[in-house]
Amino acid sequence: MFNHIAPYYDFLNHLLSLGIDIRWRKRAIRELPVGANQIMLDVATGTADLAMEIYRQLAPQKVIGVDISREMLEIGRVKIKEKSWHPQIELLDGDSENLPFSDNHFDAVTAAFGVRNFENLEKGLAEMCRVLKPGGKVVILEFSKPTLFPFRQIFNAYFKYLLPLIGRFTSKDSRAYSYLFESVQAFPDGNAFTAIMQRTGFTHATCIPLTLGVCSIYTGIKP
Repeated sequence: MFNHIAPYYDFLNHLLSLGIDIRWRKRAIRELPVGANQIMLDVATGTADLAMEIYRQLAPQKVIGVDISREMLEIGRVKIKEKSWHPQIELLDGDSENLPFSDNHFDAVTAAFGVRNFENLEKGLAEMCRVLKPGGKVVILEFSKPTLFPFRQIFNAYFKYLLPLIGRFTSKDSRAYSYLFESVQAFPDGNAFTAIMQRTGFTHATCIPLTLGVCSIYTGIKP
């Protein structure tokens, strides 16, 4: 599914969120530690928007992005090459639940709009914790379910009905955008997610709601 919609992914993300997704990513990166010698991992990197924004803002020594969608990665590599950032940002085929890295390897680990797609959420989070150095920080950006009336009802109607319609006319794949609503509804957001983070090895797990709860930033530390 993600391979199929890859050519339209960036355009639809920005269109359907009215560009707010760009601000969300920038806000999430403010939670990351600053350090020129750091090595950072972006899990479920997709077309590398977050990985590129990390490098743009923080200029760490290295950013590695992993994803199982080869079509997404190819688009990301083109974007990185256009910026001449390919020595500093590397994209690799990789399963988020079986990361091809040694223990305690990265100074920080991130994920944007990817963890809700993990087949086994706890295994994926445990892997992110495993490859993080002690004292390192995880920053996860993910959709959540707003609770404020009537914004919740408007949000659900948009995601459930209008978004798949737009997706069908642009990417020719309405199923991908129906899946978006279903995956958001099934995702254990808020306190439920921070509890899972703590079970999988993170301490100081926090949730920062954005845009009336449409999206949240989750952070945690590896002890």
